Amino acid sequence: MTTTAVPRAGALLRTWRERRGWSQLALAGAAGISARHLSFVETGRSRPSRRTVLTLSEQLEIPLRERNAILMAAGLAPAYPEHGLGDLPMAAVSDAITRILTLHNPFPALVVDRHWTMIDANDAVLGLVEGCAPELLEPPVNVLRLTLHPGGLAPRIADSGQWRAHLLARLQHQIGATGDPELKRLFDELTGYPCDDPVPADVPHALVVPFRLRTERGELSFLSTTTLFGTPLDVTVSELAIEAFYPADAATSEALVRGSHLDPSSYVKVPR
Repeated sequence: MTTTAVPRAGALLRTWRERRGWSQLALAGAAGISARHLSFVETGRSRPSRRTVLTLSEQLEIPLRERNAILMAAGLAPAYPEHGLGDLPMAAVSDAITRILTLHNPFPALVVDRHWTMIDANDAVLGLVEGCAPELLEPPVNVLRLTLHPGGLAPRIADSGQWRAHLLARLQHQIGATGDPELKRLFDELTGYPCDDPVPADVPHALVVPFRLRTERGELSFLSTTTLFGTPLDVTVSELAIEAFYPADAATSEALVRGSHLDPSSYVKVPR
């Protein structure tokens, strides 16, 4: 195991260093080790200690899941647990998610994992996805696929080309940061979807890109925010993101509040 695991661990660290654009000298200095030792680790001539792997991972901002993979490749135990949202240690996190989604009604909010799979959503989200192809709503629901697929929200998105470009740029940035092959496959799939609304060459200056959706209540305009859990020490928690949508104008706010007949104590439970 020593002859195969150590080189693989070093190769993984080297890949992350190159992905982040660090030189060996700069990374070694930031991590408090010698460049010679880092070189030996990357080539497999030296076995990295647990502390070395974690220090380098912190400097390189490597996702927790991948930090565990590097540790295991070096013959070391994982440093970060991974629990399901239904597990007892996750009760506080699960409760926080439920509260956030519930209190955000009648405005849409949902929770996604690292692959944009919908983990949970509030009732207001249901009003937006009515009329989408049933197969796109079957769990596991991929939010980006549901948004950009011709059978999903895409035909009802005003300025769909601009919103599509925004989502694809965000996904591409995520791929660059994580190197996740599943995200790359998702990107290739999404870019293959037809889009008859090209991105305008002269996009007006704006603070944010609005999400504008044509509905039976008229055109609704939203501003979106992404919320992450601070200083996560669990793999699952580190990969969760809450996507919340706020009215971008008074008409949208009034339409959602007026059309809401939701029980404020209810929320959607997406099968896990």
